[in-house]
Amino acid sequence: MSDFIYMTRERYLEIEKELNDLKVRGRKEIAQKIADARAHGDLSENAEYDAAKEEQGLLELKISKLESMLSRAKIIGTNNISTDEVRVLTKVKVKNLKTGKELTYHLVSPEEADFENGKLSVNSPIGRQLLGKKVGDTVKVTVPAGVIEFQVLEIMK
Repeated sequence: MSDFIYMTRERYLEIEKELNDLKVRGRKEIAQKIADARAHGDLSENAEYDAAKEEQGLLELKISKLESMLSRAKIIGTNNISTDEVRVLTKVKVKNLKTGKELTYHLVSPEEADFENGKLSVNSPIGRQLLGKKVGDTVKVTVPAGVIEFQVLEIMK
């Protein structure tokens, strides 16, 4: 699994901070829960112990996932991004040709996607269709509600 994960420096630092917190604080809290549960006696019928061990497994899985993300991260700066076509980290203003509504999306890696804040994954149906398009191009996107047609109005950093 050597696919790069493109992300901004800010997102990289956020993940790094979260990872460090999970390794230090998270592991310490889980170890304490396990110790507390062990103190209750027979481990074969100890639901608290089982729950704490399961929580530990989930924590370690999350730590592993974050470590993998950081090891495959490729930092992209917004300064050297061209706006001649839609790319990762560009913002694109589109017009829904059916409703006339204009929307602005910031195309980001799947790990940074946050639809409520206008950050759209390049792997989403809309993101995939917009990649490589230029101002004036139109795209048809199949979404659960049907087919939406957008026209690219502007590409920004």
